[in-house]
Amino acid sequence: MAIKEDVFAALQAEMRACRRCSEAGFWIQPEAVTQGTVEARMMTIGQAPGSTEVVAKRPFNAGSGSRLFEWLAQAGIDETWFRSTQYMTSVTKCYPGRAKGGTGDRVPGRKEQALCRPFFDRELRLVEPRLILPIGRLAIELFYPRSAKLEDIIGTETQTASGAWVVPLPHPSGASRWHQLEENRARIQDAIRLVEKHYRALFPAK
Repeated sequence: MAIKEDVFAALQAEMRACRRCSEAGFWIQPEAVTQGTVEARMMTIGQAPGSTEVVAKRPFNAGSGSRLFEWLAQAGIDETWFRSTQYMTSVTKCYPGRAKGGTGDRVPGRKEQALCRPFFDRELRLVEPRLILPIGRLAIELFYPRSAKLEDIIGTETQTASGAWVVPLPHPSGASRWHQLEENRARIQDAIRLVEKHYRALFPAK
């Protein structure tokens, strides 16, 4: 385990030092924002850090994080325990800045996602989570076709080639209307029940 922890620490340092997007001409605010341990059995995957996450140096730190952990609390998962023992990452690791002419943060483009993808692949191989929670469209597309509609997949589960379970969740941002619509709340509750099922199986003593 010590060797695995050393490799994990080296990967974290490499991600924090990365400037690939800047060198490719994309505006970002380094450095990478992740949280958790290599021994995690559950992994959340967001879109990208926001402005408050960069300051706090932890994922899902602001309002969207409060809503996410409200959902997880319904599945019996404590935020403090989760942050300290599981793993939280994102499709792209650095803050992409504000959206032009609009509200909210800029959505990282496909080229940025591709530049960051090798880091995600290494995180996944190293941590080997048994339950993966992709949060929002960009993260969901790592496991589902781009053409898949949230209405068809929120409240469902799939399994990776390695046997990990994947339960997608909508992005909990206050700027998103999807999770606020009455017809989608039942889908979110279905997803929460799936999260709880897998959480109880992974941690029966909690």
